[in-house]
Amino acid sequence: MSAPATASISPDTGPVRVDLDIGGMTCASCAARIEKRLNRVEGVTATVNYATEHAAVELADPSIDTAVLIDQVAAIGYSATVHAPIGTAAPGAGEGAADGAGTGPDPTVALRNRLLVSAALSLPVLLLSMIRPLQFDNWQWLSLTLAAPVVVWGALPFHRAAWLNLRHGAATMDTLISIGTLAAFTWSLYALFIGDAGMPGMHMAFELTVSRSRGTDQIYLEVASAVTTFILAGRYAEARSKRRAGAALEALLELGAKDVVVVRGGLEERIGIDQLVVGDRFLARPGEKIATDGVVEEGTSAIDASLLTGESVPIEVGPGDAVTGATVNAGGRLLVRATRVGADTKLAQIGRLVAQAQDGKAAVQRLADRVSAVFVPIVIALALATLAFWLAIGEGTAAAFTAAVAVLIIACPCALGLATPTALLVGTGRGAQLGILIKGPEVLESTRAVDTVVLDKTGTVTTGKMALVSVAVSSGIAEDEALRLVGAVEAASEHPIAEAIATAAAERSGGLPTVESFRNRPGLGVEGVVDGHAVVAGRPALLADWGLTPSPDLAAAIADAESAARTAIAAAWDGEVRAVFVVSDTVKPTSAEAVAALRSLGLRPVLLTGDNEAAARAVAAEVGIDEVIAGVLPEEKVAEVQRLQAEGRVVAMVGDGVNDAAALAQADLGLSMGTGTDAAIEAGDLTLVRGDLRAVPDAIRLSRRTLATIKANLFWAFAYNVAAIPLAAAGLLNPVIAGGAMALSSIFVVSNSLRLRRFQPLRRA
Repeated sequence: MSAPATASISPDTGPVRVDLDIGGMTCASCAARIEKRLNRVEGVTATVNYATEHAAVELADPSIDTAVLIDQVAAIGYSATVHAPIGTAAPGAGEGAADGAGTGPDPTVALRNRLLVSAALSLPVLLLSMIRPLQFDNWQWLSLTLAAPVVVWGALPFHRAAWLNLRHGAATMDTLISIGTLAAFTWSLYALFIGDAGMPGMHMAFELTVSRSRGTDQIYLEVASAVTTFILAGRYAEARSKRRAGAALEALLELGAKDVVVVRGGLEERIGIDQLVVGDRFLARPGEKIATDGVVEEGTSAIDASLLTGESVPIEVGPGDAVTGATVNAGGRLLVRATRVGADTKLAQIGRLVAQAQDGKAAVQRLADRVSAVFVPIVIALALATLAFWLAIGEGTAAAFTAAVAVLIIACPCALGLATPTALLVGTGRGAQLGILIKGPEVLESTRAVDTVVLDKTGTVTTGKMALVSVAVSSGIAEDEALRLVGAVEAASEHPIAEAIATAAAERSGGLPTVESFRNRPGLGVEGVVDGHAVVAGRPALLADWGLTPSPDLAAAIADAESAARTAIAAAWDGEVRAVFVVSDTVKPTSAEAVAALRSLGLRPVLLTGDNEAAARAVAAEVGIDEVIAGVLPEEKVAEVQRLQAEGRVVAMVGDGVNDAAALAQADLGLSMGTGTDAAIEAGDLTLVRGDLRAVPDAIRLSRRTLATIKANLFWAFAYNVAAIPLAAAGLLNPVIAGGAMALSSIFVVSNSLRLRRFQPLRRA
């Protein structure tokens, strides 16, 4: 197996980082095997993440060829390819990289089809075997016809994985599933063709009795087919969760512009973003995304950078100012010179932060997979020992094989396969009704010990949109009249602050008059004539240009707004400053209640934002948060989460923007607001669909309840196996009874999971 020599390498001095996409893993023990194999190579430190099917490898010696790493993975039966660096336009980059599937059809579709066919064929077999009145003459041959495709084709992924592991001297749950189903099927063939089970009029009596039996008149086709179907159902649910969980990087790349208008030789030309090079001059029209990082050469505008910085107030830019790719040009036309493209952009850097934070998470080893490392070999050894024992004491081949098969069947992990997906499906279904999406079983472990909840400000605690907060007017001026005049002028502007004032004015008056002689003063404000009044509205500096000074009362209103980190817009008409409009990002009405609910659960809320200190403190005071971390960049948000974790805290992060994506991935538990960006939603472990912050305490409670249900399911699934295996080994448990006990354990697991449907949110105030 060959691979390109290039890799995703950190620009820093020190260890070289290589990112590999891993294929062929079926359980967490596979990730552990690959990690162990890679770490045997001298100078290599590897972390393999089963959930993302990705390996992060650090090379102490840069001369180590990536082909050596790929060969090591291939040597134990898995595949590996070098992951394309984030932000590059390499073929296939971003497609399937997150889930390790690469390009091509969705593998979950094939798994779903296999499950549906197997279920349709298994149900009649199960009914015929368990319900005696349905057993017509020669019913057993119909059961064989229906069960054979399930055992051979439906269980093919398990047989394949078992054979692969056998070739490399390893055993997983796939091994036990394969051996158990094949043993039950093989014995059924023996009983049908050689024993007495193929005789016309044969019936199977399902009796809960413990007695020694030769077993040649019994078939176990329902066991082989039902086990296959149940395990396929569990694998399908797991595959869907895993595929969705790894899409953060693709979502990040989708946020960038797809094409751009460049100016070359005085001519405008639209090209693909991958054709843009450093030094190119490109246009950014109002409402468009900035194509890449650059410096403004011509024009002035307001840039909505909340996507990357969390700053709610648009940033005024002009010639010489730097702009960032994927931010939105909310104002005038800009001519920008590209300074960074592709993998060097700010967006790509944030993408790498997300990837590194995901790799830094310890892969959660599910309880079933952890125990299977010991459980599977022991069960196989017990089955062989049972066979040898009964042969040695002269009980005969049929009786010995019956006891050995009973051991395998009673240990076959039917309930184990249902334990996690049924609880997860019921829990996520109930969560969806409450506006909570749980991404997969891996995220639930971290909810147990969370003690600190870090809340982003913009779009999470606040609405993320500018709104008119208050209006101050001079004596003798009606507030509605001031709104009508100024709102008419602001309505002609595209600036987000102007839009907030115009929207409030239109809602209050029902309609706005026409503006004449409108003029936009970029970075300052607007001017125009409304109903014969010359209106000027904008920053105090604009009014100063006209020689206008606000009265002491209005000056105090401006000072109060600025001290609260709000934006004050002064307005004058007829030669006098007559009103001040205060605009700000507003707190969601449910945020204070949500913070109180978090405190009632014993959680410590922290406000973390890229906004300035004053604005952050004002919002924190309004919702009841004491600890505030303000003015941080995206990479600093990750560092702050890491600092809290270093202090021994278990951190849950709540956010909604690209600037939160890396921190969401770094946190022990990431909760993303569904009203936010796709990147934040994909990077989070849980998504709050409605954007209601009160869903955060409910999400933590539901996650903990779901985790507890999964653990209870796994405990009883193992307990039934452990208790019944000695009976099977003693020859006192017929495989039919083993199949029935397996069905009962499955019913218990499903019933226990269904209790999650009764989960109720905290009482709303």
